[in-house]
Amino acid sequence: MQLSIRHETSYSYTVAQAYSIQQLHLTPRAEAQQRVLSWRISTPGNCQAYTDAYGNLSHMLTLNEPHREVNIVVEGVIATELLPGARLANDESLSPLIFTVSTRLTEPTPQLLELAARTLPKAGARVGTPDVMKLAEYVYGAVAYQSGATDVFSTAGEALVLGAGVCQDHAHVFLSCCHAHGIPARYVSGYIDPEFTGHAASHAWVDAWVDDADFSGWISIDVTHNRLMTTSYCRLAIGRDYESAAPVRGMRRGGGQEAMSVHALIVPV
Repeated sequence: MQLSIRHETSYSYTVAQAYSIQQLHLTPRAEAQQRVLSWRISTPGNCQAYTDAYGNLSHMLTLNEPHREVNIVVEGVIATELLPGARLANDESLSPLIFTVSTRLTEPTPQLLELAARTLPKAGARVGTPDVMKLAEYVYGAVAYQSGATDVFSTAGEALVLGAGVCQDHAHVFLSCCHAHGIPARYVSGYIDPEFTGHAASHAWVDAWVDDADFSGWISIDVTHNRLMTTSYCRLAIGRDYESAAPVRGMRRGGGQEAMSVHALIVPV
């Protein structure tokens, strides 16, 4: 499948900002199941490319002159291939064990530990695809999709107690439960062809490490839709949580109020 993608992030400020810095994870990852046919990033200021610690193709955007708005646009076309069982190629140098560490956003609470114990094998036991899919199904049922129910600072524990959230909350709850049982699992940010779901085209899901009879490695799971990754997905970045894989994240100096708008369009071609 080929996906045409256009993603615009715009910031406006009530007073001029003296300085802004943004970390961008807005370039598709170089992975076996997706090929970039064309891709372009348009930004103001100084935009420097680099590869981060997780192997994500990234940019650091800095603006050192007074500004009252920042517009970041990425667009291009990627080709995706179907992965049987959503199994990713094991061609990474990173140890999966680095993705067993909890973060501020995925720190297990008593409720999360109880959910993990109810759905996953005991710590140290063999974990297969049916096990992690059972967890995904429970999270899907326990945290209803509700736009605006949480924000980027909300933790997995808060989303579970609230019983509502968005894709990043589904991912964080899933990761927290996996980490509580020593299962490698990581956050994925990217895009999805929304088809008929109505969910945002900018998306988040997870990779989990499984040990099936015929495969040992990462599989990719969309907890928000309770399904495995398909050709409708474009992977931008991986990390331990939202904060390490967010498409755009940064800070500014200058005071005043900030307004942000995001528009993403993903269309099969």
